[in-house]
Amino acid sequence: MGKLLVIIGLVIAAIGAAVMLGLPLGRLPGDVMVRRGAFTFYFPLTTSILVSVALTLVFMFLRR
Repeated sequence: MGKLLVIIGLVIAAIGAAVMLGLPLGRLPGDVMVRRGAFTFYFPLTTSILVSVALTLVFMFLRR
């Protein structure tokens, strides 16, 4: 359990560092944004797919 928590912490820290260095996480091509007057709808489709793939790979390597 401790090993898993350390790895999750390192992944979160790496994502934070990447965002600080300029990775446009949340503003990728394929993310949907609709603006109509005072209404704004934002759905981070591409970002969600990337996060899903990354977490799948992390958990796949943790299982071994």
